Amino acid sequence: MISSLKYTAPSLLAGSAAFSCRKRVPVPRLPPSIQNLQQSTALPSLSSHKPLYIIPCTQNLTFSTKPRRKVAECHAYEADKSQPQAAGTSEAAQKLKIGLYFATWWALNVVFNIYNKKVLNAFPYPWLTSTLSLAAGSLIMFISWATRLAHVPKVNMDFWKALFPVAVAHTIGHVAATVSMSKVAVSFTHIIKSGEPAFSVLVSRFLLGESFPIPVYLSLVPIIGGCALAAVTELNFNMIGFMGAMISNLAFVFRNIFSKKGMKGMSVSGMNYYACLSILSLLILTPFAILVEGPKMWAVGWQTALSQIGPNFVWWVVAQSVFYHLYNQVSYMSLDQISPLTFSIGNTMKRISVIVSSILIFHTPIHPSNALGAAIAILGTFLYSQAKQ
Repeated sequence: MISSLKYTAPSLLAGSAAFSCRKRVPVPRLPPSIQNLQQSTALPSLSSHKPLYIIPCTQNLTFSTKPRRKVAECHAYEADKSQPQAAGTSEAAQKLKIGLYFATWWALNVVFNIYNKKVLNAFPYPWLTSTLSLAAGSLIMFISWATRLAHVPKVNMDFWKALFPVAVAHTIGHVAATVSMSKVAVSFTHIIKSGEPAFSVLVSRFLLGESFPIPVYLSLVPIIGGCALAAVTELNFNMIGFMGAMISNLAFVFRNIFSKKGMKGMSVSGMNYYACLSILSLLILTPFAILVEGPKMWAVGWQTALSQIGPNFVWWVVAQSVFYHLYNQVSYMSLDQISPLTFSIGNTMKRISVIVSSILIFHTPIHPSNALGAAIAILGTFLYSQAKQ
């Protein structure tokens, strides 16, 4: 409870001298002791064992024997019962902001995976689907920059050169994950993708020469074991789908390595960083998508999907493209606000939400051993994030 003290000094001289606000003098001191102050007021008692914050009055004070016009007011607050301090308020606001980031990130990711799988079931062309996702994100950011909804990044040729290998790895990882989801269940793709930390440690150890504490290596055991158990017991196993998820893991590991090494000193916000990454990835992917699938296959597949699904198919394509950009944008924006450990934990929880929601929505048949493997792999990912930090 806030303890507030309004102190009006009756007199400082003989007689009835009072404060008036004409000449600046030092702020009046409180009475000699808290105990005397308690006796002279009927307000709740103050503790002498707690710091006391004094808010000085803003008026200028002088001694005067004239009838007082204004009375100086001083307020005292006990430390643990004070009004909300700026630091406490900002900390609570920051926690709320991070919570909103996580909730939005998970929700957008779940929605993307649902619509992405619907599109791929009706239109099995993952290269075009991946291209449309990057195109939608690029268009959104161009509009945001043009309308000043987002700050236009100041980048130079060195930035684009450093971003190029990151974009190549991002493109490969994005396409590989989409290919995987076109062949197997969403839940299985994400179970295999939870093994990304194992690739990260192995690549860093054998290609970059980095060493890790023993707990990090031990955390790989449940990750690898859980993914293996899930793969062996997957009821609708497909080798292309499995390899797509594995290639995606490897590509995203290299993306993170290139980003860490090449983007040092680049002062670009998370949102603009991902926007530039999407634009460059789109330029890289488009010619390969045309070469691998091509407009003729797309036209036939599009007509088939429209005849089977109807106009809703167009909405599915738009939704999966837009939500792909939004969930990635939010995840990159959250990196500006949180530590890598918190982000890793959030990413683990995101996978759980995607796996569970996709199983419920698509009624994916799952064997108990498969579920056990998924749980072990995700637990290993969580242990890895703890051991790595």
